[in-house]
Order: sequence, then structure tokens, then C-alpha cells
Amino acid sequence: MLEVGGEIDVATAPRLREQLIALVNDQRYQIVVDLEAVDFIDSTGLGVLIGALKRVRTHDGDLALVCTEPRILKVFEITGLLSVFAVHPSVDAAVSA
Repeated sequence: MLEVGGEIDVATAPRLREQLIALVNDQRYQIVVDLEAVDFIDSTGLGVLIGALKRVRTHDGDLALVCTEPRILKVFEITGLLSVFAVHPSVDAAVSA
């Protein structure tokens, strides 16, 4: 599991990308990204999450998101990514799914 907080934008997305790549390199292909403490996400952040999803799926893995913040969920809804990512209301729900 990876907990993320604050803003995920052009300045911070590279650090998130590095952490996700490190997990995959450690052969962790079932990843839960907890976005509960995220205030803002832009297209760069979305791109990082999509890239990570593609990377784990090449290993028959999956990447699930934990998010209940309406503003962040709206971004996923508007971009059509709610149909791409499994979004859960809690870490427990994501882990047991």
C-alpha cells in the first residue's frame, strides 16, 4: 500500500512515479494507493496512476485506489477513469476486493 497526501501535480508526480516503479521492481503487483489525504490531482498525476496500472497489469496485477473525497472522485469521473480504476471507500475494502 502507498499513502499519498497533498497535491499530485507536475512538481510532485515524478516522486510518486518513482515510488510506484520501485514497488513493481520489488515484484509487488497488487498495489493499493490511498488518496484520502490528497487535496488536488492534475493530468500529470492521473498519467502516473495510469502508467502504474499498465505496468502492474503486464504482470497480471492490479492497482486499486482508496478515495472518498468528492473533489478528487469528480476528476476521475470527468476523465472517465472511474471505469478504469477500482476505487474503494477504505483500505480494508480495497485489500479484500
